[in-house]
Amino acid sequence: MEATHRHPVSVKWITIASRVTSPAVTAHSDPHPIADSVRLALPAEAAAIAAIQRRSWPERLPEPVSEQLLGQADLEQMAELWEQAISRPPQARYRVLVAIGNEQLVGFATTTPSPDTDAHPQTDGAIDEFVIDRPAQRQGHGSRLLNACADTLRADGFTHARWWLVSTDDITRRFLQEAGWAPDGAHREIGTEDGSHRIKQIRLHTDITES
Repeated sequence: MEATHRHPVSVKWITIASRVTSPAVTAHSDPHPIADSVRLALPAEAAAIAAIQRRSWPERLPEPVSEQLLGQADLEQMAELWEQAISRPPQARYRVLVAIGNEQLVGFATTTPSPDTDAHPQTDGAIDEFVIDRPAQRQGHGSRLLNACADTLRADGFTHARWWLVSTDDITRRFLQEAGWAPDGAHREIGTEDGSHRIKQIRLHTDITES
């Protein structure tokens, strides 16, 4: 099956549709960055988010796919789409979070209602985009961002979270499993609009209700 998300370039699994309307539980809302924190994204940060997303493709995707994306993507257009997603989001309960380190934006994530056909619309949320810039990895930013995503989904009324992961991404799978996520048996293939490349994904999930 193919993912059908909004995206800055013509590859369906690059998703940026996100919403910011109310404070998350642990993501602070102060617009002035503080060291090692997570907060809701500002429209002015769209260009930085787009740049981090673009840099992440060679790490996250097979080489032919990342090369195709890099050849197609216009960074200015991506930034415009991110700005729209932050300032004029498509619907309720879509959020963009950013990770801050040393007063710099070092990563971002989006939380959404799960678009899966087997999802409960009120209780099943999803983490869609999730990227920590390479120079800032292994410094705790990923864990802080993941925790903030869970808190944001919980504040929006979700009780479970889902995450579609490239099947060969053992590093992210290990990171999620150490945080309490587990495969739920679902899998799919997603592809470019021209059908030239396909990627296998597995789905992980977790209970985000407070114990």
